[in-house]
Parts: sequence; structure tokens; C-alpha cells
Amino acid sequence: MRHRQAPSRVTDGSVSRVFPTVREVLALDPVRHGAPRLVAGEGGLDRRVRWVHVAEVPDIATLLGGGELVLTTGIGLPGDDAGLRAFIGDLAGVGVSGLVVELGRRYLDGVPRVMVAAAERHGLPLVELRRATPFVRITEAVHALIVDAQLTELRATEEIHQRFTELSVEGADPGEVVRQAAELSGCPVVLENLSRQVLAYDPAGENAELLLDGWEQHSRRIRPEGRTAYDPDRGWLVTMVGARGQDWGRLLLRWPPGDDLAGGQPLPTPADGRSAPASAGSRSASSPAGSRSASASAGGRSASVSAVGRADAVRAGGGGSLSAPPTRLTILVERAASTLALGRLIRRDAEGLERQLHRTLLTALLDHSWPVDEVALRARALGVVLERRLLVGVVVRHRVDDGGAEPVRHRQPAGSGPRTEPGHPGEVLDHADTGPARLRDLAEAAGQALREAGLTGLTSALDDQTVGVLLALPDAAAEERALSAFAVALRRTRPDPPGRTDPLGRCGASSRADDALALSAGRRSVAGLLIAAGSGVGSLREARRSLIEARQVADAARRDRRDLPIFRLPHVGLAGLLHLLRDEPRVQTFVERQLGALLAYDAQHPREQLLGTLRAYLEQGRNKSAAASAAHLSRPAFYERLARIGRVLDVDLDSVDACLSLHVALLALDAIRTP
Repeated sequence: MRHRQAPSRVTDGSVSRVFPTVREVLALDPVRHGAPRLVAGEGGLDRRVRWVHVAEVPDIATLLGGGELVLTTGIGLPGDDAGLRAFIGDLAGVGVSGLVVELGRRYLDGVPRVMVAAAERHGLPLVELRRATPFVRITEAVHALIVDAQLTELRATEEIHQRFTELSVEGADPGEVVRQAAELSGCPVVLENLSRQVLAYDPAGENAELLLDGWEQHSRRIRPEGRTAYDPDRGWLVTMVGARGQDWGRLLLRWPPGDDLAGGQPLPTPADGRSAPASAGSRSASSPAGSRSASASAGGRSASVSAVGRADAVRAGGGGSLSAPPTRLTILVERAASTLALGRLIRRDAEGLERQLHRTLLTALLDHSWPVDEVALRARALGVVLERRLLVGVVVRHRVDDGGAEPVRHRQPAGSGPRTEPGHPGEVLDHADTGPARLRDLAEAAGQALREAGLTGLTSALDDQTVGVLLALPDAAAEERALSAFAVALRRTRPDPPGRTDPLGRCGASSRADDALALSAGRRSVAGLLIAAGSGVGSLREARRSLIEARQVADAARRDRRDLPIFRLPHVGLAGLLHLLRDEPRVQTFVERQLGALLAYDAQHPREQLLGTLRAYLEQGRNKSAAASAAHLSRPAFYERLARIGRVLDVDLDSVDACLSLHVALLALDAIRTP
């Protein structure tokens, strides 16, 4: 991907949002020339001015639509107190932003006190101009300000569309899309799946640990209404991510940005409702000076932009719940979500094409990229006869992705960019001896094991994590013996890395005799290495089924802690099946439908944790006495918790069907939460 220039200041318009405030209008030179004096309605100075209207008639309110700043000399206003009160009340009723009265024609020293009192009562800013000022200059200045702001908004929107169009064309990964969204908005951005697990995030220079601490519970409290909506209580703008009618995640942008909102908590404000002054360095103290702040400075954005944006949001919200984000941020998250959804579809297609172009005969069988006869002919030319043989698919992989070693975890400074790997917030996974080289070594070891065991077959890397083998055996009687010989030979060829220990606690440099002894006892001598085999098939046309079965068994075995030399389909139960389907949006939707209300309840009441009570009840076969004992609760307390669970989920816990669905959902939730 080519280098991009630093983004333009897309968030500038979010500080002064299209329409200026009454306070900003009073600061314009043509208004200041009139020596303005605010006599009432100070609390409404942050109202937005949609337009400026000059009026000299008392019934002007019927012609206004709200948001106008009304200018008048007062010559047409009522002469009685009741009429003035009605005039002010009518203006406030239609939602005007303020009233400016020029002194000298109708009122010499000041507006009548009854007007001041009425304006103060309605919270309507009332301003006197003590010096004659041409109203046309005021209207020109304000309208120019509005038009300039609208042009800025249009340019910013164009920048958003252009940036995400480029990302879509270039096939950017989710981490890059999230990073661009954070840079363009100046706000933290999080991409999560339907189970509220973080897939990628960018803290926008803020404290990453505070941002993601307890994320699942915080995310479940963010419940906006609509496909794209803002939760003012939590301060998050949320949009769904998906395509072709199937959603698979949510994209969240925090507004206003700032560590004050860590964990989705509302921004506290002083008692008078005004925001405290924000300094230019008001970003999180834990953010390193050379990371995001340096990047932001390169693009012309300073830390004070977000600080002023927060103050502006609080002023507009009146010190209560947060004000809605500017329209451009809504456009931004929706375009980012579309880019993410499109990128996922493109990557699926590109992966299939890559396999057709770059994989070997084994991959050709999986993808149907060549006719079976063509595969058999080419295999025979390589010395591997696949016709009239028993074919067994085998998959070899490490239990941990990107190699057999557990990744080394270390702290990463907050604000140093997006993270796309799961783990503790602020933590990165460092695979020192992993990647393509490790996969290539494993594929070579599998080929060597075939030769040492005196077997014939095809071997190849199937994807970034697994190596596939298609064994060609003379008959079914040789299947178990051949698989055992291959497993022993592979573990001889693939010894433990230095410092690695096996499940028995021995060090990595185990002897071949020890390996054979461990295998004969049904144990794996190499910690983290999995071998899975599919069912034997009698024709090449069925070989794909055996290979796919082996790959699924290997994937499911990653969460199986038994020490088996070879995993077969009978070893994979319901938990294994759900583990295979854990990334399927329909499974995640099922979990949310069955358990979402209970998970949300636990998030709101962390001391109760009713999910554990439900788990104990189901795991004890709905035996309430045994479940109460397992949960270390008295039976009355346990029964009361079960009743509460039934009310929260609106289910009958004495129903076998309902409990079966809940138990499957619990197993699926465990599979989703298990890496």
C-alpha cells in the first residue's frame, strides 16, 4: 500500500459545527462595532444560529422556523408590557437563537425591563447594540460564516469518501481502515464482532488500556437504537458492519474524544454546566509524545482540537447527556463500515483465487480448480498413485496460531497505532520464531515423515496455519498402522524447540526413545503440535471430504486438552463443533438471542453474575440441589436466582427444550471466548 499524506483537519468542523453560535456571532467585527451588551439569556449563548433575520413587526414569530438571530430597532414593537412579554414568548416558542435590539430609535438608554425579565425567564439571549450599526453588514458577516462552514463540511465529507474509496480499492485490512477512521475523526475507534470481542482498534493517541478495560461489559451497555445511532449516555457513535443482509460486527467511535470518557462513562461537568478550559496538551498523560501526537502534528492537527471538541459537545449538551456528534462523523463511520464489509468479501474471493493460482495438487482437490482426472494424472507423474487406493486426509498444525510457541506478551505504549490481534488491552503478541518460515518447516517435516514411514501421498500447506497430507494406502487394513507410523516419524522429524516442555514437564531435547514411549502411551511429545485425520475414502473424488474433515477436527482439537497422538472425528463432540463455528455470525447471533439479556443484566449488576448460576444449573443436569451445592449457595438463594434468570430471559427453566437451547448457547459462548 502506498504511503499516504497525513489527513487534513476533517475534525475542525466538529469544533465549530456548520452553524455558528450566538457567542461566535457577537465576536464578529460588524457586531462588535455596535458595542454589544448582553442583558439577558447568558445560558443560551451557545445556541446555533441558522440564519439572521431583520424584523420590525410584532408578529414576526409566525414567519420564523427556529434557529434565527433576530435583528430589530424596536420601532414596531408593542408599547405595553403585556405585548412585549408576548413578543418575547412567541420568539422563544418558535426556537429563535437570540434577539438583538439596536438602541437609538425606539429605545434610547436600554430595552425595557419587562423585556429583559421575559428574555431571562425564557433563556433567550437578549443583546443591546449601543452604537448604530448597518444590519446588512451583520447579515453579510454571519451568512458568509455559515456558507464557509458549509463549504468546509462539504470538503470534509468529500475527503472522507475519497479516503475510504481508496481503502476499498486497495483492499485495506481492518486495522488500516480503523486507523484511518481514527485519524480522520481524531476520536478512538473500535471494531468488534457480535460477541463484543475487539477485532481491531485505534485509541487516537489516548490511553489504550483505559479504552478497552472491561470492554465486553461496557459494550453491552452501549445500546443505541437504529442501525447507525448515537448513545448520548455512553458517548459512543455506533454502526453495524455487514453485507448481503448479514451483520458480523459493530464499529464504534467515541464522541467526544478524551480519556474523561474511558470505558464509555459520561463526561463529568462543573456545577454551572460549563466545561473547564482545555489546554493544548490535554490528551492522556500516558500517551507518548512521539507516537500519535507526532503523527497528528504532521497532519496539522493538535491535541487541543479534541479538547475543544469535548468542551463544545458539553456546552451544546447543556452539561447533561452528551450532544450528538456532527453529521460528518456519522458519514465517516458508515463509510468505514462499508469499507470493512466490502474488504471482507474481497478477501474471501482473493483467498480462493490465490489457492487456484499458487497451491499444489492438494489444494486443487480442495478448490475443484482442476478436474479429478487431471489431478490424478499429474500426481502419477510425481510418483504418487491415487487411483484405486484408500485415501486418508491428514492435517498437521500447531495448537497456537503462527507457530507452536506461545506468543511472548509485552506491553505496548498506548497510542502507537491499531492492534488487530486479541489480547489484553495495550498488549501485543510477539511471535519471534513464527510465520511463513515455521509453516514451511512444518510442511517439509511432514514430507520427510512420509518418506521415513515408507508412505506415499501428497503434502502441502493448506493455509497460513495448517499443513495437509493425503495418504494413499493399499487397503483399509493399513490405515491405523500407517497413521501411527506417520505420527511417530513426524515427531522424530519435528523435535521440540529449545526450552519447550511437553505436557509431562520434560524439556525440549527429548530423546527418540522418549518420543516413542510417549506415543505408545497415547501422549503428545511435542507441546502444541496437533495431528488430525479424516475418514478414509475409496476414490479421489471423495478425497476432498476427508481433507476438510481432518482440517475441521484439527481446528476443534485446539481447545481439547487431551493428549492424543492423532485426533479423529469421534473425538470431536458438540463443544468441538461449536468451536469450529465460533466465527459464524449466525452462531454469534444465536448466542446473543439466547443469552444477550442475561449478559446485559450481568454487565449492569456485576456482583450477581447470574450466568454462573445458569451454568451450574445446566451442568448438573437441572438438579437444583446439586447445582446449589456446586455454586456454593443455599437452596433458597439458588432458587431465587433461578427465578430471576427466568424473568430476565423470559424462559421456563423447567422446560427441557429451553434448557437445551441455553446449554448449547453457553457452550457456543465458551467457544467464542476461547482463542
